[in-house]
Amino acid sequence: MTNELKIGALCWNQYSDWPAMLAAGVRADELGFYSLWTWDHLYPIVGSDAGPMFEGYLALAAWAQATKRVRVGLMVGANPFRNPALVAKMATTLDHISGGRAYLGIGSAWNETEAKAFGIEFGETPGERLRWLREALPVMRGMLHGEEPSAAGLRYHQDAVRNEPAPLQKHMPLLIGGGGEQVTLRLVARYGDANNISFASGVENFARKEAALRRHCEEVGRDHREIERTLNTGPVIIRDSTDEAVKVLEQTYEHNGKALTWSGRPASAQPTGTPEHLVELLTPFVAAGYRHIVFGFPAPYDQKTMERLVGEVQPKLAAIPAAW
Repeated sequence: MTNELKIGALCWNQYSDWPAMLAAGVRADELGFYSLWTWDHLYPIVGSDAGPMFEGYLALAAWAQATKRVRVGLMVGANPFRNPALVAKMATTLDHISGGRAYLGIGSAWNETEAKAFGIEFGETPGERLRWLREALPVMRGMLHGEEPSAAGLRYHQDAVRNEPAPLQKHMPLLIGGGGEQVTLRLVARYGDANNISFASGVENFARKEAALRRHCEEVGRDHREIERTLNTGPVIIRDSTDEAVKVLEQTYEHNGKALTWSGRPASAQPTGTPEHLVELLTPFVAAGYRHIVFGFPAPYDQKTMERLVGEVQPKLAAIPAAW
């Protein structure tokens, strides 16, 4: 873990055509974004779900071929969609395609509608899906680290599974998404190289989640500083005034299935507006050690915002001293 300030672009794979989505990933690479992400969903999740959606892993593979420096990953993979050994194999292949720039992002998943439509077994409750994730993580981590893990749980069964060739990265990062304080963050402490929480949880909830992660790290005998902290902002638009930015964001929502808000938050309450406004909202997170900020880019992938994040917001956030 370093105090370097990194920014990522999460380019939504809904309500877009492929040339535009490909171009957005290439633009993020050329501008100097540290990371490039998309969702692991099969139906749109913002606005109407009756719209176009690209599959995540294939999109990452294409981005990996078309870019040179930016790191790529799913924010985050839906664990019920695939066998965990297959996920480790796919992520390892992505690492080779990208020349050693891949993350394996994974979470327990939540969208029952798309799983039911595609005939994917999804479990009865969030708790059951978390139990599946708990079984899957040691398989994934072991395969990424050159081990031959076995599993004989209620959900997954592996028999000394090999992962050849190994990832190009000596320690390919496993990122676990979610901020559940009792289970998910304990899984991060035990298995994760990085975590991800949402800006929408708010500063007060964020502080509680950070405290829970540190407590779990202490309980499992791990230095919490080994874990990269990442933060998702949701969709962002930067303009010279908040009113102008909100208008553009509302137009972007309209394009995305006539959506109204992100996570129940009005456009005016999101990290959208002037560069100074974004810095003000994100300062508590950056100061607390969340030094990898992933900004949401819905189609049509606003180029002005990408440019201003790199040129105006990132330098100001980088100047904020971290607590550790």
